[in-house]
Amino acid sequence: DAKDFTWHANGRNCDGMLHHPADSSQWKKINHLYLDFKKEARNLRLALATNEMNPFGSLSNQNSSCPALLVIYNLPPWLCMKRKYIMLSMMITGPRQPRNHIDVYFSPLIEDLTKLWDEGVVVYDGYQNETFQLCAVLFCTINDFPAYENLSGYNVKGHCACPICEEDTSYIQLKHGRKTVYTRHRCFLKPHHPYRRLKKAFNGSQEHETASIPLTGDQVFQRVQHLNTIFGKTQKKEKSKTCIWKKRSILFDLPYWFDLDVRHCID
Repeated sequence: DAKDFTWHANGRNCDGMLHHPADSSQWKKINHLYLDFKKEARNLRLALATNEMNPFGSLSNQNSSCPALLVIYNLPPWLCMKRKYIMLSMMITGPRQPRNHIDVYFSPLIEDLTKLWDEGVVVYDGYQNETFQLCAVLFCTINDFPAYENLSGYNVKGHCACPICEEDTSYIQLKHGRKTVYTRHRCFLKPHHPYRRLKKAFNGSQEHETASIPLTGDQVFQRVQHLNTIFGKTQKKEKSKTCIWKKRSILFDLPYWFDLDVRHCID
């Protein structure tokens, strides 16, 4: 296992294709910004996967479970998603889902991840028969769209549900169904994509607009740093009609979270 942790640096086929998160631009950016972290190939790159579920498979049962899993991206693709190498860091259970208050449960985990980044822990390498200082970085989160709201603090419901477009989200309010339908997805395609010219298959018109640019970590923090977040189910909170963001995510307590281009991966 200790040898497999260095697969991304020693055993990977670097042919310019995307086979593994180690081939992504975000992985390379972390290596470029944090040279000390890059020097030790055994340092962990982790992904936090979480999703709320009903453990009994019955919609009438109110019990809810929310596991928080840590995936080790140092390992090769045929190992990193095996049950043996996935760490269950916590299990949030109760009659109700944690929703926006999930940060309360994540506080101990974020403290441990911050310590693993700032100080590290002394670990024995059984392959090289030596001890070394092990550090770790939270590479991204893996979640579905409702859980995206809980982790990022962005309100993914209503007319501005797209976290990239924000106020420019294109939507239609159905007159009889009273539901919100989101449109204009073709703007995310390349400028000369053939789907942009199709009319009958879509809304009867061609698409000429370009997509919005995703927010950087610094831009997101500027939007949420002044939000006064009060946790607790029993306390009444005033809803802000001017800000789409609901809270400052606890993930911003991680020193490197601002520098990540893709912080949340949609499952």
